[in-house]
Amino acid sequence: MKKLLQYLKDYKLESVLAPLFKMLEASFELFVPLVVAQIIDRGIANNDYGYIVRMCLVLVALGIIGLVCSVTAQFFAAKAAVGFSTKLRHALFAHIQSLSHREIDSLGTSTLITRMTSDINQTQSGVNLFLRLFLRSPFVVFGAMIMAFTIDVPSALVFAVAIPVLAIVVFGIMLVTMPLYKKTQNALDVITRKTRENITGARVIRAFRMEDREIEDFNEKSGALVKLQKHVGAISALMNPLTYVLINAAVIALIYCGALRVDAGALTQGQVVALYNYMSQILVELIKLANMIITLTKALACANRISAIFDEKSSLENGTEVSGISGAPAVEFENAALTYSGSSGAAVERISFRAERGDTIGIIGGTGSGKTSLISLIPRFYDTSDGRVLVDGRDVREYDIDALRAKIGVVPQKAVLFKGTIMSNMKWGAQDADQAAIDKAVAAAQAEDVVRAKDGYEAEVEQGGANFSGGQKQRLTIARALAKKPEILILDDSASALDFATDARLRKAIASLETKPTVFIVSQRAASVMHADKIIVLDDGEPAGMGTHDELMENCDIYREIYNSQFGA
Repeated sequence: MKKLLQYLKDYKLESVLAPLFKMLEASFELFVPLVVAQIIDRGIANNDYGYIVRMCLVLVALGIIGLVCSVTAQFFAAKAAVGFSTKLRHALFAHIQSLSHREIDSLGTSTLITRMTSDINQTQSGVNLFLRLFLRSPFVVFGAMIMAFTIDVPSALVFAVAIPVLAIVVFGIMLVTMPLYKKTQNALDVITRKTRENITGARVIRAFRMEDREIEDFNEKSGALVKLQKHVGAISALMNPLTYVLINAAVIALIYCGALRVDAGALTQGQVVALYNYMSQILVELIKLANMIITLTKALACANRISAIFDEKSSLENGTEVSGISGAPAVEFENAALTYSGSSGAAVERISFRAERGDTIGIIGGTGSGKTSLISLIPRFYDTSDGRVLVDGRDVREYDIDALRAKIGVVPQKAVLFKGTIMSNMKWGAQDADQAAIDKAVAAAQAEDVVRAKDGYEAEVEQGGANFSGGQKQRLTIARALAKKPEILILDDSASALDFATDARLRKAIASLETKPTVFIVSQRAASVMHADKIIVLDDGEPAGMGTHDELMENCDIYREIYNSQFGA
């Protein structure tokens, strides 16, 4: 939690004023029992109605002043809490963006979503409640006890005994529930992950008629969360009855002791009522304090989970170089290998080849052969576990990451469009791209008919491109990559939804681009790579062959088998 407090530094004034105004409210509240005692002992006892009216006006004045102080404190507390959560959310999002794919894979998307939403909201509630009550409640509790001692020391000893016992109960329950709330939030991660998985894969679930099994699985995980919440809720629920029992026992002791003192002439009836009111104030404040501690316990558990994300550091150390070596090959792999975190074996290994500027490199192989893993090393989504990858003659680890990725245009295997317009999506890679450059990119990507069908570039794009077909999304994502005029273009199976004629026109258009990028085409179609300057055939993460189409047809059994299966012997 300490690490997160830095996001409150811009709200120091509000963080000070909120508890101060709450304390002022509490101060005026502590005078109320004394005024009531005076009304009883002087006004009612002497039938002095004028005095009673004056004292009632004093009570009204104390109430109005307390209300103003309370509203002011609420305003400052809310401003500080909302500002804190806003800055924290922005910082957490920026930090997640800085993490490499390795850390994001390890943490899990559902966990990150939960911590960006539920955990931060819970932390915001904790900060808000803390600013409002952390001074007020202890001040009222100890202030009421001190005021009781000023009225009558023997009777006030009941306060001195009751308050420590209540503190033991409250803080004991807090210590027990804190780790349980952390488990509850982890269980919520599981529910979020399951929900996200089902929404993303809704079509697959329906296609295989697995709705009943998924509902049963969700109910099982939801039941586990409910069971955990009931358990921690049952322990937290002990707070109110236990504090009520202890307070009422203290009230009984106070009234008994007060009655004896009144009978002995040491106390007045008004003073006994004042002592009772102070005990009632303590009861109310301890209940508030108990609720605050429950909320703070949840907030602290959530804050620790958020801090754990901030503790995650990117495994990619940023370099300083911003340009390559003149005349060097565009891309070079030197015995490169990649092993994913937690994996027992390498996804790809012993990869060595060279791609000159303007070359087209085809990468082909069966499902799971490591094609995407190989090209992920070029923009440094992952670091090699062995060997190295060079771009323009420099190891990618020496580059400033932004400078490296500015050279590269990537079209991912799964076409992703972002909510906005077609134009806003086209400008993702090149904010300063003019209309002519975007028109050329769209034309090269064979996406002109898509733009026309949607009535122009200002057509709305729904989240994930839900209002576009698979082929339309693929062509628009290719156009988006081409708009930035990359030196290296990576097409990761990005034409799988296109027909063969469109795919052929796309490859021809890319080959005739004025910028002459070095192109990497990942595909399971032999037709997509057969005209490449060099084809790399992968089998279980290792190169099974490397060369031109004709060379591989002669020397590589796996490539020949792929080709024959698609074109016939």
